[in-house]
Amino acid sequence: IDFDLILENVKDLNVLAGEGISQVEHTPGGARLRQPEPLPLTLYQNGIVMFNGPFRPYEDPATQQCLQDIMDGYFPSELQTRYPDGV
Repeated sequence: IDFDLILENVKDLNVLAGEGISQVEHTPGGARLRQPEPLPLTLYQNGIVMFNGPFRPYEDPATQQCLQDIMDGYFPSELQTRYPDGV
């Protein structure tokens, strides 16, 4: 696992997802600025935790696919069901 590549690609993906850019959210009687919700990802020596969920070891095929997507420069494909309209 190339941690340097993962960190570099996560930075790039954060920019694509609108990190630091506020969006207008319409409210009854007006509007307000809203920051996109962060997606927590913690890398450990032997696995990852995403969304404050369960620990996922690197040997798990789903974890390997998630990290491969990131290393290839894409958002993890497993997020498509959670974000069907994109990030």
